[in-house]
Amino acid sequence: MELKDIVKRINAVPIPEQAVVTQLRHIEDDEPYQVWKIDTNTARYILKEAKEDEAETYRWILSELNDDCIPTIFQRISAGESIYLLMEYVDGENLCKCDRRRLTLALDALISLQRKTWNSQSLASYGYSFEKSLRSREHRGRFLNDPLLEETYEKFMKMYHSVPRALCHDDLLPFNVIASDHRAVLIDWECGGILPYPTSFTRLIAHAEDTESALFFMTPEDRIFAIDYYYDNLLKEMGISYIEWRDTLEYFLLYEYCEWVFIGNKYNAKNSEFYKKYLPIAKQQASKIKTIENK
Repeated sequence: MELKDIVKRINAVPIPEQAVVTQLRHIEDDEPYQVWKIDTNTARYILKEAKEDEAETYRWILSELNDDCIPTIFQRISAGESIYLLMEYVDGENLCKCDRRRLTLALDALISLQRKTWNSQSLASYGYSFEKSLRSREHRGRFLNDPLLEETYEKFMKMYHSVPRALCHDDLLPFNVIASDHRAVLIDWECGGILPYPTSFTRLIAHAEDTESALFFMTPEDRIFAIDYYYDNLLKEMGISYIEWRDTLEYFLLYEYCEWVFIGNKYNAKNSEFYKKYLPIAKQQASKIKTIENK
């Protein structure tokens, strides 16, 4: 079914024939993706072709939480095997060029969602479940091709099984946070579900750099602030010690740093700038963990 026919099936909100529909592009590579902005001149909306896991996450998890840090869904449209979600257009700036105010709003949003879903059993089977995430993480561990990385990654996998779980956005990179004056909204829940609690937080801070020209900019001071703020406003009340939190975070950072090591080894892309960048970072992180263990 063509896009114009999908738009014609929208009946939850008025969409006039003269509405302007614009396909959005990825920030990383400027490639188009299956998300469109609909501008009616009086209102704006987002139309997204959603994968099954994302549609399920919105339907059975996010819609039940009644939280303003997730986009409002106005209509779900089924078209053959495809699912389209008509949702709120969120005004604001992403977190790619981080500042303390927007970072705090983002952390408050994540904390709110995780407090409501901490160790939830009733929501555990919906969306991108722990079992689905486990398969992808096990797969990543098979392509590290380095004894130290493999040894440390195996310890990460044991930890991944054992830490408490809460609602996580498994791709919470800074461009998936939109912050306005009063709230931050987490968008693009393609991989959202009840997962080990550090998953979202670690993804948010792991790839930030303190060079302002970087894709993800965050000062070292804001990074430390985020680590402590997340602990003070959520983890402390859940009975997790600060030392335990910091040790756990190191392992989840290793997982993030191994992403491009996995891609480079699996797809014979060792000449990639990302592989060359992240291989030494991952090995340094593994060495750091080994040093902490030996104290």
